[in-house]
Amino acid sequence: MIKVKARGNESLDQMLRRFKKMCEKEGLTKEIKRTSYYEKPSERRRRRMRKAIKREQKTTNGETSGGFGRSR
Repeated sequence: MIKVKARGNESLDQMLRRFKKMCEKEGLTKEIKRTSYYEKPSERRRRRMRKAIKREQKTTNGETSGGFGRSR
């Protein structure tokens, strides 16, 4: 559970901004958006596979990108 306590003379807007950042950091907003509608099991598998492929491509691209940075 996320709790936000007021700091000194912090305004309500600042507290709300901190709360939203904490929710984003915890992944709460993504979870709510994902569970707000029914997702078929086949769609869930497809989404997970796309995510795994993207993660795999990211790791292979990171290893082979040796010569593109600034040289000193």
